Amino acid sequence: MQYAKLSNGITIPQIGFGVWQVDEETEAPAAVAEALRVGYRHIDTAAVYKNERGVAKGIKESGVKREELFLTSKVWNDDIRAGRTKEAFAESLERLETDYLDLYLIHWPVEGYVEAWKAMVELYEAGKIKAIGVSNFKEHHLDTLAEEGLMTPMINQVELHPQLPQHELHEYLQDHNIQIEAWSPLMQGKFLEINDFKEIAEKHGKSPSQVVLRWHLDNGIVALPKSVTPERIAENFDVFDFQLDADDLEKIDRLASEDRLGPDPDEIDF
Repeated sequence: MQYAKLSNGITIPQIGFGVWQVDEETEAPAAVAEALRVGYRHIDTAAVYKNERGVAKGIKESGVKREELFLTSKVWNDDIRAGRTKEAFAESLERLETDYLDLYLIHWPVEGYVEAWKAMVELYEAGKIKAIGVSNFKEHHLDTLAEEGLMTPMINQVELHPQLPQHELHEYLQDHNIQIEAWSPLMQGKFLEINDFKEIAEKHGKSPSQVVLRWHLDNGIVALPKSVTPERIAENFDVFDFQLDADDLEKIDRLASEDRLGPDPDEIDF
């Protein structure tokens, strides 16, 4: 495993296991247990995924101790708008069967996110969360928090992959000592349509998905691949025994189109 260090000194595994669109009852327990068996120690869920109970069940089935895990969840938009951040946090703890989170995130920068951030800072200062951050924030959202004189987030989880490398945002985050984290790092499977990844994979004796994830690691990005298939879960974790060279990185950089697969944070209405 490779780790990134957050601004408060907490370390986070650079490869995490994402559970977006993983069914709470039929998929999450087995997938999480298998991921932990393979070696993952970073699990990323959210209230809106509606699978926190399934994640807890998978953790319990794995036998891995809670203190060995890096567990993330997120406060959803409805609770942000309603000023229920602390209540939502407590509800996530109950569903996840834990008394603390390693990381708690604001899911989207919807109306009320400044007050939500103030509540999260209070939870952090009370010792109930080891690290706090945001998700899908652009530079101007982060500037707003700074203008309010509030604590700087420790991490920003955004859509990021070779098609949307977010270079300007990444540079901004580095300048402000905010770790960048990628959702949909495997481009929701679209990497399979790109021959460059196949060519680089053959060169290194790896799979195309492993090449894409290695690109994230080599760029200092925390990545959250998702799968419910045991073979894919293991494949996505087997990325620590090679590195991409300058030619590989240059070839991948040429793929940037800046096209999003998900919504623009400035245009969401959910």
